[in-house]
Amino acid sequence: MASTTTGSCWAKARIPHQSSTQHGLGFPAKSISMRKQEPNRNIHCAVQSPSVLQFPKQPYKKPVITKEDTTIDKQLNWNLPQRAAAAALDMVEGMLNANERKHPLPKTADPGVQISGNFAPVPERPVRHSLPVTGTIPECIDGVYVRNGANPLLEPTAGHHLFDGDGMIHSVKISNASASYACRFTETQRLVQERKIGKPVFPKAIGELHGHSGIARLLLFYARCLFGLVDHSNGTGVANAGLVYFNGHLLAMSEDDLPYHVHLTPTGDLETTGRYDFDGQLKSTMIAHPKLDPVSGELFALSYDVVQKPYLKYFRFSPTGKKSPDVEIPLNEPTMLHDFAITENFVVVPDQQVVFRLQEMIRGGSPVIYDKNKTSRFGILPKNASDSSEIKWVESKDCFCFHLWNAWEEPETDEVVVIGSCMTPADSIFNECDETLKSVLSEIRLNLKTGQSTRRQIISETEQVNLEAGMVNRHRLGRKTEFAYLAIAEPWPKVSGFAKVDLLTGEVKKHIYGDHRYGGEPYFLPSELNSEREDDGYILAFVHDENTCKSELQIVNAMNLQLEASIKLPSRVPYGFHGTFIKAQDLEKQA
Repeated sequence: MASTTTGSCWAKARIPHQSSTQHGLGFPAKSISMRKQEPNRNIHCAVQSPSVLQFPKQPYKKPVITKEDTTIDKQLNWNLPQRAAAAALDMVEGMLNANERKHPLPKTADPGVQISGNFAPVPERPVRHSLPVTGTIPECIDGVYVRNGANPLLEPTAGHHLFDGDGMIHSVKISNASASYACRFTETQRLVQERKIGKPVFPKAIGELHGHSGIARLLLFYARCLFGLVDHSNGTGVANAGLVYFNGHLLAMSEDDLPYHVHLTPTGDLETTGRYDFDGQLKSTMIAHPKLDPVSGELFALSYDVVQKPYLKYFRFSPTGKKSPDVEIPLNEPTMLHDFAITENFVVVPDQQVVFRLQEMIRGGSPVIYDKNKTSRFGILPKNASDSSEIKWVESKDCFCFHLWNAWEEPETDEVVVIGSCMTPADSIFNECDETLKSVLSEIRLNLKTGQSTRRQIISETEQVNLEAGMVNRHRLGRKTEFAYLAIAEPWPKVSGFAKVDLLTGEVKKHIYGDHRYGGEPYFLPSELNSEREDDGYILAFVHDENTCKSELQIVNAMNLQLEASIKLPSRVPYGFHGTFIKAQDLEKQA
């Protein structure tokens, strides 16, 4: 099990505050220098506004320490040359950090911005049973809701982006209308080694790897590997983004590594089993949003590489976990690909305008680039393809979707319909900009016969809200759906509620959490597998009150958006990423 050790206690005392001049969370600019640059644009966001941010006058309660603190000397078995090398490399790193501190960090790499307020990390919590409940938990909810998120174990010593944090899973087990809660780190190879050393030593892909300092940090890391101080051969990922339950395995994922298998104990606790390669079949990384087909039971996934060809591969797993051969998808350069979609017969692969160009670091910039001269497109590939010869590319200009909510086929018009949130400007989550960020729920039609596309804004302009993070009824994934349940990302980057959107008419119904109360991804849980009504189910969402510093799990009726029950949690739950629900009968088949 992961532990809260000496190095992690920095998170327990207080929430980091921020000044009124700090901007919202975001990704690196297309050319980030460690020097403070005058922003040419400025995103309108929550953390800019003192009226939105409310911090407690008193610090949070001290955490429960789940393991005894241990000293570094007791944990490390370095020989004399290794200790000398470690001291020398630490000195070099200290000089690098000192030089960087002469210049303010950009907001996308400033830990004071990225992990402030309720984005700040928390320590582990062992299981707490019999939680207070207001309202009545529906009888059909029997199982475990788990949600992933970024939660740095150790205090950053340099640049840090929210997405760089170690993976932590928050778990609420519900049985017979009673609930328990626990949260645990996913024991990645990265976390285990850094905990022993007592400080961050693995490069942070977004917060650190930009410009000449990023190159220096890569050289430092590989020098530590050369002397045997750290080992990168078993992965460097943080497993902080996605969760999927497949073939008896709960898998925690980030697209920079293999998944990690996490075991759910009968008491409701979480234990990391280890890095999971599907019994030796998976040789590459896997993105954090694999798609589970509700009819066939197959799992579909992609893997991308930012260094060498093939830059993108597609593969699938049978319901029993047998992997198909890789299908190499031809790309001219590595593209930033966080999500994709499936239909009944196809996979839909976006190739968009945000790309990786590592050579930009030599020029002092970021390896993540927005290419305005590139035209976005979608590749449609048969699910059972053995190679990429059948892929059809359809262009969709000025279209950047960080997430795709669903897709389906309409054979009568030879179209594949894709539902996603299109961000404008296209690099809004990567750059500071003057233009107000917009995330527009859109219907994109890809005509397989003509090779043309159209795009329609689903919600009327008068009701437009930013919608990011959410889902459709996953029992109908890849088939035509009527509704989507999406987080209202306002004031950006916080989530003030969620919207139930009719994808045909554009009608929007909202559930708002209340003053100074914010949440994250709404998870739709169907009441019954074969219910006649697509919206017959409940929305589960963690909600945090920034006035009282209390967190809860809300259960909302998806048909009428009425609050059915609220489970009061024993400790703060930071804003996080994606989750899933595992039914009790499925847990009985857990590996």
